[in-house]
Formats: sequence, C-alpha cells, structure tokens
Amino acid sequence: MKNLYKTTVTTKGARKGHAKSDDGILDIQLSMPKSMGGDGGNYTNPEQLFGAGYSACFGSALQLVAKNQHDIELGEDLSVSAVVELGQTEEGNLQLAVVLDCYLPGVDVETGEKIVNEAHVVCPYSRGTRDNIDVTLNLLVDED
Repeated sequence: MKNLYKTTVTTKGARKGHAKSDDGILDIQLSMPKSMGGDGGNYTNPEQLFGAGYSACFGSALQLVAKNQHDIELGEDLSVSAVVELGQTEEGNLQLAVVLDCYLPGVDVETGEKIVNEAHVVCPYSRGTRDNIDVTLNLLVDED
C-alpha cells in the first residue's frame, strides 16, 4: 500500500481519558455516556469521533464519485450525518452499527442512489467496516 497520510493518536485513560494526536491538533478530553454507566459530561466519546470521521470521509467519497463518474460537482450544501449505535450482540459482544444519511442537493433520486452506492464501494471507512458492522445508506431528498 502506498502511504498517502499517516497519523498517530494516543489515548490515556480509555473512555474516561484524554486523546492527543502526535501533531497536537487533536487534543481532547473523553467521557463515557451516562447510558453506559459513565458521568456523561461535556466531552466527546469514541462513537462520536467515529461518526465524525466516517461522515467526513464518506462525504469526500461522494464528491469524488459524483465528479469522476457522473460529472457532477456537489456544492457546499452536501452533508452526511452518521448515526452511530453501540449495541450488544446476542453473544454479549459489543457491536457498532451506522446509518449514513446523505443529502445531495440538486441531484435527482436515481443519480443520487447511484452516487451513494458507488461511494460506499470506494470510501476507506466503508471498505474497512464492510462485513464487520451493519451500515445503512440513506439518500435524503428535498420534498417538492
């Protein structure tokens, strides 16, 4: 694999700890949600960080596919919301599931569905999670 970018993030203290990237740009306190027995608080958690990474990456994949395969420039109003769920399997293992709500303004439904499905093939997050977690893709459209 040809390296395009590499970073290191170190977390001390697990879910109730602190995460910092090697360049210091990411420097963030973590907290455990109350629903998982934590204090909650005004800090982020791994699921929120995963959702931010996945939605940003998937948005870039949408832009790439739209431009290269459909000759469409997706504007600044493009958005992807990642709904990340941490659950428990029947065997008692923790498991992630993600719903990606994709808004591609100005794109018709048929083309939008193609772009979303093609982006799911090329997105590194989608490729990394394929057959490991449930990912649901939704195309959001404007109501007439």
